[in-house]
Amino acid sequence: MALTDFLSSTEQHRIVDAIAQAERHTSGEIVVHITPKCSGDPLKRAVNVFQKLRLYHTERRNAVLIFIAYQSRKFAIIGDLGINQLVPINFWDQAKDLLGSAFASGRHADGLCEAISLIGNSLSRYFPADPSDRNELSNEISYEDA
Repeated sequence: MALTDFLSSTEQHRIVDAIAQAERHTSGEIVVHITPKCSGDPLKRAVNVFQKLRLYHTERRNAVLIFIAYQSRKFAIIGDLGINQLVPINFWDQAKDLLGSAFASGRHADGLCEAISLIGNSLSRYFPADPSDRNELSNEISYEDA
């Protein structure tokens, strides 16, 4: 099953652009990973994907993973150690609520773009953009047939 079964090429480009725009305001790194299915707990699967993609290899340990299993209708948002040591425990709730609501109404690309923007703005308070910052992780959508 192809990624285009969930997001058109145009929508994928919008999401990549949203990541680039959000990362202009923060030194944080945002990664979207999409897979068709997740049979278990999406949070556990997101942790496994985070490790597999080696997202913990950022200088400030400030990567975020938005994990989507579209056929299973599951998702999770997790941050690396550097983020989780600084932010309140409910830090991801607003982005999760926004994404869940958008997905429920079939607005997948819009929801992802809005959540990415919200995450970027939220991260900028803890990890502001730095002129010496470099893009440590690809902005392209990560995808697996699973």
